[in-house]
Amino acid sequence: MATTGHTLKAFDDDLNRLRASIAEMGGLAEAAIAAAMRALVERDGESARAVVAADKRIDLLETEIETLAVQIIALRAPMADDLREVVAALKIAGVVERIGDYAKNIAKRVPAIEESSNLKPLSLLPEMGRIVAEMVRTALDAFVARDSAKAVQVCERDRAVDDFYNSIFRTLLTFMMENPNNITPATHLLFVAKNLERVGDHATNIAEMVYFAASGEHLAERERGADPTRAGD
Repeated sequence: MATTGHTLKAFDDDLNRLRASIAEMGGLAEAAIAAAMRALVERDGESARAVVAADKRIDLLETEIETLAVQIIALRAPMADDLREVVAALKIAGVVERIGDYAKNIAKRVPAIEESSNLKPLSLLPEMGRIVAEMVRTALDAFVARDSAKAVQVCERDRAVDDFYNSIFRTLLTFMMENPNNITPATHLLFVAKNLERVGDHATNIAEMVYFAASGEHLAERERGADPTRAGD
């Protein structure tokens, strides 16, 4: 059954449920990043464990969104703009689930540095975490509003995150060279920075999907600024 101009109330309701679920999932992922970074800075193992436990809700939402998206495609036969939106939601759910996993990975690093003192580079990470969490929020807001201009803003911030990662990498490398005792805790912080950098990449991927869903056109391939040797994900 094809629909035009959202003439079926049931179809409108399905799309609204899909948008609401994506927004909820994105909100949980954004909150997980912030909570993981707080736990890291405060060396709070209990809060870190709460982040790991809360990831199950993000996983559950991904499954619910996938089921709903498939039902919409099968039962409503959406066309053009609507079809792009549903397919984007299906893909975005998978990306947000990965973002939640990165937050969980950061939280899992907390016990490893909980007893460490003199972790000076730790002060560099919270701002990077704030930026990538904001990118996630903006990308998901753009999806709900079908705002291609806001999606472009997210993509434009990706280079700043890459630059941030490169700066932190150099700082941590120097920190390790100054004292061999710093190698283990600094390595854990390097993994945290890498996870945040990947969250920025995934937020940009979401924004690109949103741009296509809203406009029917693909964004030009963006340049990468960080770690050209990194493996794909």
